[in-house]
Amino acid sequence: MIEIYRIETVASEEAGGGVIRRIMVRTDSLEKAKERALKVFALARRPQSRDPEIEAVRVLNGAGHELFSVSTRD
Repeated sequence: MIEIYRIETVASEEAGGGVIRRIMVRTDSLEKAKERALKVFALARRPQSRDPEIEAVRVLNGAGHELFSVSTRD
């Protein structure tokens, strides 16, 4: 069954905190959403990224419950 997941990039406290970007992903499994979140995290952490300092990336389901997260402290 296809479900919509929300992937959010979160700024560090030094950069002001809060959600920087949201991406909506339609997929049939949480695993695919996790893979996409890890790609987003890797791209956002690159030195040439134009986003402020990224602290974490998280995956939320349609109801807004966090299902997965990865941060720089992991």
